[in-house]
Amino acid sequence: MNISNVVRPCKRIERFYSSTLGIQTYDKDNLYPQRMLALLKNSPTGGTCCSRYENFIFGDGFRDRNLSELVVNRYGDTANDILQLSVRDLSQFGGVSLHLNYDLSGRVVEVQHVPFESCRLYEEDDAGYVPYICTHPDWSGTKTRRGKKLKVSRETVDYLYPFNPQKEVLLSQMEKDGGVESYRGQILWYSTAGRNTYPEPVYDKVVTNLSTDEGLDNVKYRNVRNNFLPAGMLIRKKGLSGAIDKDGRPVGGTTQDEIRSREFDENLLTFQGDTNALAIMDVTVNADEDAPQWVSIKSQNFDKDFTVTESSVTERIYSAFGQEPWYAIRVGKLGFSGQLVAEAYEYYNSYVSKERQALERIFSKVFGLWKEGLPGDFTISPKSYVHNAEQTGTPNATER
Repeated sequence: MNISNVVRPCKRIERFYSSTLGIQTYDKDNLYPQRMLALLKNSPTGGTCCSRYENFIFGDGFRDRNLSELVVNRYGDTANDILQLSVRDLSQFGGVSLHLNYDLSGRVVEVQHVPFESCRLYEEDDAGYVPYICTHPDWSGTKTRRGKKLKVSRETVDYLYPFNPQKEVLLSQMEKDGGVESYRGQILWYSTAGRNTYPEPVYDKVVTNLSTDEGLDNVKYRNVRNNFLPAGMLIRKKGLSGAIDKDGRPVGGTTQDEIRSREFDENLLTFQGDTNALAIMDVTVNADEDAPQWVSIKSQNFDKDFTVTESSVTERIYSAFGQEPWYAIRVGKLGFSGQLVAEAYEYYNSYVSKERQALERIFSKVFGLWKEGLPGDFTISPKSYVHNAEQTGTPNATER
């Protein structure tokens, strides 16, 4: 088939210009990262895979202990704390943003993490240069402070300079802001999609599968909690109804039929859900037969209808995060042993090495300008796996 005859795919992210704020919007509603994070958190499989992805990128933190324990801001955050928050952003959104403060000599004196989902790019100028990285605590405008919603406007958006450590640039910016005390600082903004381009997280390719996974989980929940689960129904000859007074007159209705109809509707609710499973429904009829009759009731179980879908969706989500070995272990294709898990660790440490190297480059830029001399080792240690053999011979696998 000719490529021109193929159905054209939709763009994942559409960028528009907001003249009100002067920014490039992050998709049509400017809430792409927020929507993606909500989708991820509502998917049990996606959330699990992303957590593993995040843990392996962080590994054991900075190898250099002096660097990992270095306090880098007024709030007492260490370099390892900032690294962990940056890893979370990289795994969830595909980007990292750090706020840097400088002294007059051009040395970095403070580093703070800025949530990546809070950052937007200012509109490019004619030369393709983005003069500001714009931040806001909540671009949806629903967050409150002192009981009032924090609206998104030029007054509530912070316009910060992009990373440029050249001394003459820093001094010019400080002068523009009225001195070093009122200097707004710079944002080191990194995107896996490249310079001045909003990134897509690794799970963007399986958004439909993440949504399906959420739906499957809802079906399971409703199947257990809301399903009709009586063990059976006992049909017997009609006796006195329970809804009459001491004189035999109907209570709460005009006729016995109305009372029985109302009672039946109310009693149906007592046979729904797991807490009422295997109860017996007692039904009286206007029949002459004295012998009671037992009728088994088979509930409708929808789990089997989605078995293939669930398996396919789970496999694709694992694949999006490069976690095929973990999926194979999960479904029992390869069995389970300490050696097998150790090999999975080795494989996935290698898989996320690209992300680790990107973070090492980012932090080498930052701490290469630190006010105090630091060692030049910004290596992030891979996640280690310790396999201890008990005296009984039973393997005991632990993470560290």
